[in-house]
Amino acid sequence: MLSEPELEVARAILIHGPSSRGELSQRLKLSPASLTRLSKPLLDAGIVRESDLILDGSVGRPIRLLDIRQEARFFVGIKITGKMAQGVLTDLRANSLVSGARELPAREVGDVLDALVDLIGDLCSRAGRQVSGVGISIGGQISGGVLVERAPFLDWRNVPLGDLLGQRTGLPVLVENDVTALVAAEQWFGVGREVADFAVVTIGAGVGYGLAMHRQVVRGRDTGLGLGGHFPLDPNGPLCLEGHRGCSTAMLTIPSICAQISTALQRDVGYGEAFELADAGNKVAHSVLQASAHALGRFLAAAANLTMVNVVVLGGEGIELFNRYEQSVRTALAADRDPEASEVRISVLSGEFDQWASGAAAVAIQKYAFG
Repeated sequence: MLSEPELEVARAILIHGPSSRGELSQRLKLSPASLTRLSKPLLDAGIVRESDLILDGSVGRPIRLLDIRQEARFFVGIKITGKMAQGVLTDLRANSLVSGARELPAREVGDVLDALVDLIGDLCSRAGRQVSGVGISIGGQISGGVLVERAPFLDWRNVPLGDLLGQRTGLPVLVENDVTALVAAEQWFGVGREVADFAVVTIGAGVGYGLAMHRQVVRGRDTGLGLGGHFPLDPNGPLCLEGHRGCSTAMLTIPSICAQISTALQRDVGYGEAFELADAGNKVAHSVLQASAHALGRFLAAAANLTMVNVVVLGGEGIELFNRYEQSVRTALAADRDPEASEVRISVLSGEFDQWASGAAAVAIQKYAFG
């Protein structure tokens, strides 16, 4: 077992990448002798390795960098929706090595467990790897990394998913809210390596919002309730299913955007076709998407204004709205900011659904990487 100081050294190398002993000593406020003593067990265990000698430009003498052996351990991350489980097998830095998916035949707990066990086995077999832990992300409220208190997309309440899946697989399992998992992934492997405070906003089937402050993921009793989902954005906008006019759900989600265009054109219109229609000059599609882009800018401004963060990570399967209407989003964001406020940096995630599964793997890495 590694000691807590040894774990702190390993985590610093994992998060910040190849580092000299001098850099690590400064970052962790350790003497060179202490750093050497704490890094030796990591080298002996094969968790950390030394690079070949390289020239240090600052002092003019050769040094060896310390880095994590990314292939030392592997993890599975799975994102569960109401219809499918999307999974990845990753290395220690949450880089996806293989991916896969399973449709859920039903929402019953037993059916979902069967699909998860099958998916985990398939990922491990295809990668030819044994894994050190499993992360599961799901939309809803999670307690203690084990209990799904509420998962609306599955109609679940009080399901001990972590314990049940752990019993079936014999692996450590950590369950987390899906947006919180993305925040955790960004904290260790994304913008969190550079900044202490940032927000994460996701748009797609719903609207997600998460926060990291002082290098800590913000978690609370109401995490997973989707409290950002009905933030008012447009007093003249459409109604959501809860009857809120112009809220974030009504303005930003894929189902609402498609429903507005489909109703106006009196036929079903998918998300991809909505952009094709707008590009072809369809005024209805363009108007709806333009209003949504303006609302997205206002939502990002609210996230920055109310939490005083200057970095917002934007992701989700609806990210095409930002990609196509970026200028409209940025204009609306700037309009809702004080003229003297710092510029908000927007970091855009891939629209690939694997991103959610990699976030699930990241929380497992944070918990079980060196256990």
